[in-house]
Parts: sequence; structure tokens; C-alpha cells
Amino acid sequence: MPSVVDFSGVIALRGQYPVLAGLDLCVEQGEIVLLRGPNGAGKTSLLRVCSGLLSIASGKASVLGYDLLASNQEVRKHIGFVAHQNHLYSDLWVRDQLSFRALAARADDGDIRSICDRMEISERLLQLPTESLSAGQQRRVAIAAVALRRPRLWLLDEPHAGLDSEGRDLLDSLLQDAAKAGATIVFASHEINRAEKIATRSISILGGQVVGGTNVS
Repeated sequence: MPSVVDFSGVIALRGQYPVLAGLDLCVEQGEIVLLRGPNGAGKTSLLRVCSGLLSIASGKASVLGYDLLASNQEVRKHIGFVAHQNHLYSDLWVRDQLSFRALAARADDGDIRSICDRMEISERLLQLPTESLSAGQQRRVAIAAVALRRPRLWLLDEPHAGLDSEGRDLLDSLLQDAAKAGATIVFASHEINRAEKIATRSISILGGQVVGGTNVS
């Protein structure tokens, strides 16, 4: 089986500025990999390259066995990306929001009920416009929307942001169960103490390169 993420000498640019500078990385199926590093280190850029949202300038990069240069659109079908911003449709009600995402993912009402139970999104919240929800409630909805895709690779940028303690516990449990079921998780976080409780490996990013890594659990 090929590695889920396999990067060799990857360079990615934002304008003329290199955000990944010859990065090497290998992630295997079922891992929960924490990306550590200061702001501007390249963590978000790495997630965006993995998701196909940022093209590489040179190097070799495959995700889920697909060459990112040749099969960018195919890769996106199998990825769930929780960005730092929730990217929800503010003019949709929560139920419609999830129904739309379920339709795109070929999921059904049972799948919606299941993930809402998992993330404790109540029937009352489903009947509210998305823009009326608190930041934490919107984050739960965004996570539920991604979970409906049943992604083989989860990419998350500061996933705990906006969540209360209960919401963070629910997310951690969801990600751990997804990994046990065969999904792979790569996430960036500044909340190191919490993140290391679920990560199986920690990778340090600096200057667009991997500069260190340790097994966590």
C-alpha cells in the first residue's frame, strides 16, 4: 500500500515567496499526525497542498496514491478539509446546510442524524439559520459537514478553535474513531497539550520544511 501522503523535495509558492521549501514528508494510513510550528512556518500551506488547494512548483507529491500534479481533482473527492474558517453557507439553515453536504457526499438522513448525535447538534439547532449560531456551534456544524463525506484523509487547521471543552472532547473522539476505522488525520494546532493526547506522531515545521518529529503515543 502506498503512503497516504508522500512528499519529496516539495516547493510551493505564494506569489514569489516559498511557503514550502523542499519539504519531505511521509504519512501512513491510520496515523494521527500533529503539525507543530510558529505562525508562518508552513503548516497551513502544507494542509492546502495536501488538499489540492495550493499547487506545487516542484518536487514529487502524492496523496492517497494520486499524483497531485496529474490527479488534483480526484484527490479532492477523498479528502475532508476543516479550515481555520468554517466556510459554511451563512444564508442556509443548519438542516439545509447538512442536507446539501449529505447530497454531495451521497449520504442520507440517517447519516445526518448519526453525525448530529455524535457532535451533539440538537434538533433545535438544526432549525436555526447558520448565521445565528455561536462560533462553537458553527464549528460543530462544519465538522459534521466534513464527516458526512467519510473522508479517507482528514486535514484540519486549528480544529479546536471556537469549541468549548465538551465540543473539543467530541471532536477528539470522532477523529480517534475515524483513524481506528482506517482514515488518516493530519492537523495543525497550537494547543499542544490537547493535540498530543490524540496524535500518534508530532512533526515540527519551520521555514516550510520538516525539522523534527517524534512518536507521541
